[in-house]
Parts: sequence; structure tokens; C-alpha cells
Amino acid sequence: MSCDLAMSTFQQETSHLSDEYHHQYNNMSQAESSGESNLQHPDGNSRRKVSHEMQKPGPEPPAAAAAPPPLRPLVKVLACFAAIGGFLFGYDTGVVSGAMILLKKEFGLNTIWQEMIVSVTIGAAALSALFGGIFNEKLGRRKVILIASTVFTAGALMMGLTPNKELLLAGRLVVGIGVGLASMTVPMYIAEVAPVHARGRLVTLNNLFITGGQFVASVVDGAFSYWPWGWRAMLGLAGVPSAIQLIGFIFLPESPRWLIDHGQLEKAKKVLIRTSGVEHWEYQYQQIVQDAENTKRDYGDGSIFVRIFRTPPVLRALFVGCGLQMFQQLAGINTIMYYSATIIRMSGVKDDSTVIWLSAVVAFVNFIFTLAGVYLVEKVGRRVLTLSSFTGVAVSVLFLAVAFLLIAESSPDIDVHSTDKCSIYSTCDACILTDDCGFCFQTLNKTIYNGTCLVADILHGNQSLNGPCSQTHLLKHESEWAYDYCPSPYAFLSFIGLILYLIFFAPGMGPMPWTINSEIYPQWARSTGNAVASTVNWSFNLLIAMTFLSLTELITRQGAFFLYFGICVVGIIFIALFLPETKGTRLEDIQELFEKPLCCGPSSLRKANITDAHESESSRPLLSSDVEYK
Repeated sequence: MSCDLAMSTFQQETSHLSDEYHHQYNNMSQAESSGESNLQHPDGNSRRKVSHEMQKPGPEPPAAAAAPPPLRPLVKVLACFAAIGGFLFGYDTGVVSGAMILLKKEFGLNTIWQEMIVSVTIGAAALSALFGGIFNEKLGRRKVILIASTVFTAGALMMGLTPNKELLLAGRLVVGIGVGLASMTVPMYIAEVAPVHARGRLVTLNNLFITGGQFVASVVDGAFSYWPWGWRAMLGLAGVPSAIQLIGFIFLPESPRWLIDHGQLEKAKKVLIRTSGVEHWEYQYQQIVQDAENTKRDYGDGSIFVRIFRTPPVLRALFVGCGLQMFQQLAGINTIMYYSATIIRMSGVKDDSTVIWLSAVVAFVNFIFTLAGVYLVEKVGRRVLTLSSFTGVAVSVLFLAVAFLLIAESSPDIDVHSTDKCSIYSTCDACILTDDCGFCFQTLNKTIYNGTCLVADILHGNQSLNGPCSQTHLLKHESEWAYDYCPSPYAFLSFIGLILYLIFFAPGMGPMPWTINSEIYPQWARSTGNAVASTVNWSFNLLIAMTFLSLTELITRQGAFFLYFGICVVGIIFIALFLPETKGTRLEDIQELFEKPLCCGPSSLRKANITDAHESESSRPLLSSDVEYK
């Protein structure tokens, strides 16, 4: 996958930004002519007047600041190499479903082992994302990415070479540590090196790589699904991109904001010269230094968590960031991806390899519409894109709930009752809700008859342990076996719902929680804020993974999706009330958007508020991104 695919949209958007930037700099110049400024106290409750003489004068912006310059090549390289972390994230989540088909046969995995192999990665990612905030603050973004790629490479080798299921489980745990560290570090690193006018697209690039990783994983699954040892290649090949990222980041620089925040000024100068150019680096350097000094003066060096809870705007930002990550998972994305293969089977495809290849098509749809999000994020803004995306997701989930309801109501009856433990079920839909049973039937002119619920032979694949759907009878084509679906004339509706869901989810609710979290926290709280929000994402990911099967047994599949629809409605209300528009806003100014408990009016009102804020901050020194270039 070429980075040029995502980058090609950047230059197309530059021209329409010139007038906006020119107007913004005129506002800044007017602000500098006034004599006093309103500044926010650390407690976020009261404001104080500070005379112009008490502040250091801000550096003069370069004459070329009226229009955003094109992205420098190094910034593109930094973003693409960092986004490989997103590719690893997506590849791991995508490859395990195809590999599991072969792993069940190789190691005779029961349901508990299957759940452990999936869940241990998610749990490890949640913990490493939480502690990743400490590592990022102490070691820097670059070193944490190096650690993540090293750990992921080691985990991939463990999985590919494992002689038993115990070492496979250990490899999954190691990979989870790497994925968790990368998931919270990469968006933050990209946001800190990106220019404001391209920050949204560059951070969204990480999610484009996530969906690209899922697509590549589907292709790899399909290519190696014909050999019993194919799972080794599926899991082991993940070490290739992680090794590329490891080698690349040996030669790439640290975030200049982190360097200045930790007193490494000379290194920061060298990085800024490479990323901003000789004509702009000094001005930007002075801005970042002033912001670091102001932050230390206003907030001191106390506990970051204490400072967050004592600063209402930052606490509100954390509330919004965690809420977005929570609703992303509760919208059911992992459930949808989990059911993609089942939905394809319901459409009449029975061959495992064909199912895997068609799953690759589904992953490609996810990738393409994430690419659309890369384009739209700076066009329509974060708030509008997130709201419209979540609304479409809610409609799609409702569509899926109705589809599963129709499928359940048309479920074939059990005509022939067996004498084993699966004999208690009276319909196909009830039969397949348990992992131990499957539906065996015959057809004549599309009419189903002789339906029976039999014990599934999970070890040897798609067949029953005994009866008309055992291996001997299936070879004679006397009966058909349905283990994870029921034949239904409404099956096509579920496939339509699946595609609709991904079309709406991919451009908005997929990337926006990560993009918004990378930019809504001030520098001193960015590592901690992203760590907490990422942990929330992984924790709810784990919650859904561990409870979905039990939930479907308790309230049925359609009941689960009706529940997800209700959660989506609550999420839409949450976003409408609390999420401000951050498009085109400097990282150091975004905190102003969270000064009020509730947000938000239309985008035009937000712009008016920002303009008023600039006019009232007449004597505040320019901060680290007061110009829209880097």
C-alpha cells in the first residue's frame, strides 16, 4: 500500500485554505495591537487581566505565513512510518479470524481456548496503552514506537514458530503489548509533527493504515488458507512491517514538542529545521518554547492526574475523548467484523477459502471508505463527520437488527429430533446459538426438510459428530450442514446491512475518536489523556469480545443489535452535546473550546467564538502553532 494514495489529496486542498489563513493572521495582528488579555487560571474557573507589558512579545511571523506551505517530504515520511503501527493494529485484528479456522484443526482448540487467543491480545493492549502514557512522558514518542515495533516483531516470530498452543497464547500476549503501545502513541506523534492545515488528514492516515492492514490480512488469509500450515505464515508475516518500522524509526527524529518540553532545545532546533524549513523553524521554535514556559509557570510540576482534575477544560476534554472511544466500541464494529464471515456463509457460500476471500472484499470496502474519511476530515470537520457517521451507523445497526429478526422468524423447524444433548432445540436459530450444535438438513426445490440439530465436530471442521451430516454422509452429498447460520430467504439483507455499516463507520467513527484524542489535550496532559482514552477503547473492546456470545444466547442476535442501536442513539446525543469542532484550531488553543460544560452550536458559532478569543487575548504571546504551517 502506497503512502502516495493518501497524500495525493493534500495538495488539492491547499488553495482554498489561503484566504482562511490570511484572515486568521490579520486577526492575530489586530490582537497584538491591544493592551491587555484575559487568561485562564489553572483551576479553569476564574479569569485575570494581564497587562501587555508583563508578557514577552511574540515572535514576528514570516511574510509567507499568509498561505500554508506544502507538506515537507520528511513530514510525509514521519507520518507514513508512524502509521505502520496502525497497519500492525489492523493486520492483527484481521488475520486472527482466518487463522483461527486452521488453528482449531491444528491444536483442537475448544471455545475457551479460542476466546483466550483473541481476548489475551485485547487485554494486553489495554494495559500497555494505560502504561504507555508514562512511557511516552519519560522516554518520548520515538522510543515508545521503537519499543512497540520491537515487541510486535518478537511476538510475530513467537506465533509463527510456536510448537504448541501455550506458546501461541504467549505470542498473542506479546503482540498485544506492542499493539497497545502503538495505538496510543502513533496518533499523538503524528499530531505533534503535523501542520495544522493537514493535521486531521495525517492523523486519519493512521486509521487508513489500520483498515489497510485488515485488508492485507484478509488477502494473506485467503492465500494461505489452502495449506494446513498456512496459519504460521498468516501470523508470522506480521513481523515484516513491524521490522520495517523498527529500522525506519532508528533514523527518524523525536517530536519537537516533546524535546522542548524536556529541555532538549538543540535537538528540537535540528528537528524543526528538517520539518519546517530554514525560513520558518526559528519562529516556530520560539512559539513552542514560550508555550512550554507558560505551561510550567501556570501549572507547575505536580501530578498530571491531579492537574487534569483541577483544570475543568482539560477534564471535559478527557471526558469527551473517553466517551468517543467507548462509543466507537459499543457501536458494535468488532461484532460486525466478527459476523462478516457468518453473513457471507448465510448467503450460500460454504467453502472456507471462498469465505475468506469474500471477507477480503468486505475489508477492502472498509479501507476505501476510510480513505474517503482522510479527504473529508479537513473538508467538513471532525464534529460534522463524526455526527453524520454515527447517525448512519445507527441506521445500519437498526437495519441489521431487523434483518436478523426476519431471519430468526423464518428459521426452519427441527423435524427430526436426535437423542443427544442438542435435541432440546426446536428451531435452527435456537440450535446454532450454542457452539456445540449445528443444523443438518436436506433441500428439494429450495424447500428444507428433515431438519435436525446435531452435535458439531469442531475438531474436523464443518460436519457433525454423527448422523446424516457426519463426514461419511456429507461426502455423498445427502445433506447440508449449517454450523453458524440458518438458511433463510432474508440472508441478503444482512449482507446489505454489513456493507452499509462499513460505508458509514469507516470515514467517521473509525478514525475520528483517535484523531480527536490526539489533539484535544494540552501538551502537558497529552500523553496521559491519550493513554487513558486508549485504555477505555481497549477495555470496551475486551468487554464486547467477552460478552457478545453470551449476550446473543440471552437476548438473541437481533436483540443484541437492537441494544447496539439504543447505544448508538445515546452516543449521537453525547456527540451533539459535548464534541466541539477542532478543525483548523491550533493545538494550544483547543483547550478554549472546552471552557463551557456543554457545547456546541453550529460550526459558524464556534468560529465566531474563536475569533472573539483571539481578539480578547490581545497580549498573549504566540504559542507553538500560532501559524498554520510546520
